[in-house]
Amino acid sequence: METRERALSALLSEISGCRICRDNPLGGPERALPHEPRPVCVASSSAPILIAGQAPGARVHRSGQPFTDPSGDRLRDWLGVDAAAFYDPAKFAIVPMGFCFPGNDAKGGDLPPRRECAPAWRSKVMGLMPQLKLILLIGQYAQAWHLGPLRQKTLTETVRNWREIIDAGDRDCAVLPLPHPSWRNSGWIRKNPWFEAELLPELKQRVATLIPSANGTQSS
Repeated sequence: METRERALSALLSEISGCRICRDNPLGGPERALPHEPRPVCVASSSAPILIAGQAPGARVHRSGQPFTDPSGDRLRDWLGVDAAAFYDPAKFAIVPMGFCFPGNDAKGGDLPPRRECAPAWRSKVMGLMPQLKLILLIGQYAQAWHLGPLRQKTLTETVRNWREIIDAGDRDCAVLPLPHPSWRNSGWIRKNPWFEAELLPELKQRVATLIPSANGTQSS
């Protein structure tokens, strides 16, 4: 365990200094990240749960802490945990597909995760977290990387197929697909009532089983 902790600490130090999206971007210099990178990654050698998100937003870029925004409030509600539990690296690892804020598109939404991150870092990070018991895949980019052929044509179809994804996965580590907790997806949640009625209770039960002391602020 100590050897793995040292290796993970060294890897996180490398990640914190990563500048490939600015200095050596895919697609050439014109595709460079237009601002100073600030990688946000909370890997852990002991956490039983991994939150695999998309990429930091503008608020997270400023704070340096993942999910410090309304999306984080909603996600913590989905999980049935309070902020203290959520930000405890002994309970949750939070490793997005892209570590830096990718910028905004013409409509003001966040751009997709940078394409440089996952090939450079993801397999290395995942290889140092064999203790994981539950991996939560938030959004299509995390689902594409982790699910492979189990991913369906649309995010809705993939999330709706959550039972089959759990059954098809590793017996020691369940994988559960989720939509992004952005308030932009409130309409999606209303159109898909099975998500709150069926998937969220399963999610909260699994989280409570893995970290039974982490049920500070819960709601049904």
